Amino acid sequence: MSGGLLKNPAGEPDSLSSLALAHVGDAVYDLLVRTELAAQGRLRNDSLHKETVALVNAHAQFAAAERLLPLLTEEESAVFRRARNAKVHSVPKNAAISDYHGATGLEALFG
Repeated sequence: MSGGLLKNPAGEPDSLSSLALAHVGDAVYDLLVRTELAAQGRLRNDSLHKETVALVNAHAQFAAAERLLPLLTEEESAVFRRARNAKVHSVPKNAAISDYHGATGLEALFG
């Protein structure tokens, strides 16, 4: 990684592409879900994975985004919209395109 690990030390969302924010946010969201499920302590390892997959997919993330949208500030809403409207190069075959775009918006918020 030439040029250093952090090219955006100020952390300004507007200086990163929407898809870059979503890329980071995907990992953050996944980690938060995994941490919460593990902390509950009620699931075995195979169940943890199944539950994680059920919560970290385009449909579930879009549903979460719809619940969050009324609570967002104008700046957060702008980040969501910018990422939701970003041109993606591929959509997973098991995801509806509208769900995928909404999930990308949510991931950008977490990024």
